[in-house]
Amino acid sequence: MKERNKGIFYITLAAFCFALMSLFVRLSGDLPPMQKAFFRNFVALLFAGGILWKKHISLKVPREDWIYLFLRVFCGTAGVICNFYAIDHLHIADANMLNKMSPFFAIIASYFLLKEKVAPYQAACVLLAFTGALFILRPGFDSMVTIPALIGLLGGLGAGIAYTMVRILGGHGVKGPIIVFAFSLFSVLVAVPYLLFAYTPMSMQQFLCLMLAGLAAAGGQFSITAAYTHAPAKEISVFDYMQIVFSSLLGIFILHEMPTVLSVIGYVIIIGASIIMFLLNRKKDRVSETG
Repeated sequence: MKERNKGIFYITLAAFCFALMSLFVRLSGDLPPMQKAFFRNFVALLFAGGILWKKHISLKVPREDWIYLFLRVFCGTAGVICNFYAIDHLHIADANMLNKMSPFFAIIASYFLLKEKVAPYQAACVLLAFTGALFILRPGFDSMVTIPALIGLLGGLGAGIAYTMVRILGGHGVKGPIIVFAFSLFSVLVAVPYLLFAYTPMSMQQFLCLMLAGLAAAGGQFSITAAYTHAPAKEISVFDYMQIVFSSLLGIFILHEMPTVLSVIGYVIIIGASIIMFLLNRKKDRVSETG
């Protein structure tokens, strides 16, 4: 129970950090997604590298875990690029909703790859949270048939698989900073050729926004990595939907965007699903302890 509570805390913190990242990505203006992805991951790379150097953590990863690490960095990078494309071409609420399909995909991947059983109430809570998120998406629901929406959905798939790989690597003892460093390095290297041949000049304001997006992303990366190393996806992934709530609140106070009635209904459903999930998990633990 203590480990799961840590997982819930870290995944909620990650949701807030990623909501900040989305805000700064949007504020950075009309720049190519690959360029935004480079700066987003370059900052995380510096942070992860600094932690590895300060704590003298070896980069050595067991050979049997290389495939999991590669899937984490490849799928994670694809997810980031797709998400940034969606943020640039859809409403932020729509883009974040599509990206928040990742917990759903993570549970499916965990079921097939980790053979983790999903209790009926846990599946119901995830579906309930997903329903609440659909209420938020509904004002622009017709965008689901467009190419940007499909790319955003692929971003959610990439993130879901990546988080499942984090769970596997964490269970095998691979430290979080190593996972973040590998992901950030891979993402930066993938973006370098694009920057060399198609760099778009930026204003100082755009540069600062991307740096802040990178800082927020670094916080999110370390938090999400910690979350999935403390608890399995089926127990904490529902809390990842809090990013939709945080994004909407930032929209109200920073962008002066007022949510619709349907959006408010969605917030209530998502928070309610999170509370129900937490209470039922705690009740199950108490029964196990007394039994």
